[in-house]
Amino acid sequence: MNAMILDENRNFIWACVPDPVRMDGEVIINVRAAAVNRADLMQKDGCYSSPPEWPQWCGLEVAGVIGEAAENSSFKPGDRVCALVGGGGYSEKIAVPEGMVIPIPDEMTMIQAASIPEVWCTAYLNLNLEAGGMKPGDVFYMQAGASGVGLAAIQLAKHMGAEVITTIDSPEKAAFVKKIGADYVLDYRKEDVRKVIGAHPPTVALDCIGGKLMGECFKHMVFGGRWIMIATMGGAETVIDLETVWRKRIRLIGSTLRSRTSEEKSRIMQALHDELFPLFASGELISNIHAVFPIQEVEAAHGVLRRAENIGKVVLTFQEDM
Repeated sequence: MNAMILDENRNFIWACVPDPVRMDGEVIINVRAAAVNRADLMQKDGCYSSPPEWPQWCGLEVAGVIGEAAENSSFKPGDRVCALVGGGGYSEKIAVPEGMVIPIPDEMTMIQAASIPEVWCTAYLNLNLEAGGMKPGDVFYMQAGASGVGLAAIQLAKHMGAEVITTIDSPEKAAFVKKIGADYVLDYRKEDVRKVIGAHPPTVALDCIGGKLMGECFKHMVFGGRWIMIATMGGAETVIDLETVWRKRIRLIGSTLRSRTSEEKSRIMQALHDELFPLFASGELISNIHAVFPIQEVEAAHGVLRRAENIGKVVLTFQEDM
């Protein structure tokens, strides 16, 4: 098979690699589409490798058809599926533990399906499991609201009944996040989010930015608030008043999806299928596709994310008929 691997200079090359071998409890997926995530950019830059049990090239979510499955599997060859993977999604085939694979409905395209697992599992993991959920009257704070994770988390928080504060960097992004339900939308280049957070203290924050401003915002959390860190795109250093932590019983939680076990990821994927897929079918939840590129144009696809141009997901395809 072919895969989009990295050469010794960390340049993408479409190269022939060995076909995956199906182990017990796994299926082989013939990949039709794979979405791009910021973790892929980090892996391309040499600072976020795949876990050792996964292929050492990019790709965290795929959609395709089952190529091989055990006789007692719940899947059979030809079934349309999407999957959360630990790496290696930029390839024509991939072996995946069966629990991390879910069927996709007939009305969902491969491109749509490939855009769902990573960001929606991240949103579900952190808002439902790490934060313990939210309820009407709660306030949710999410920076980078037009990113894939941002759009997923905003919609999930609104589904739970929370008010949403988010930041963006363009009028186009502002209009879109308002359309999906964000209540307070600020251009971080021109507006001070601390004023809004001070007036509307967050119950839960999902932070992919960090940076110096994080500590200033952290002190405005409600009593018992949960601040969840999933990345530090704005810098890894800030100052937190520790007295605020214990006096207000605030929880600062570090969270990643990629490093979790296959069993943990399987439980999250099954919850995604059971609890959220009906909401996609009804139209209450959407996965916005910003751009689609053939796999051979992976550099252009990465460029969209590097320049923060995207509103939602960028997807790579492996054949023209999607």
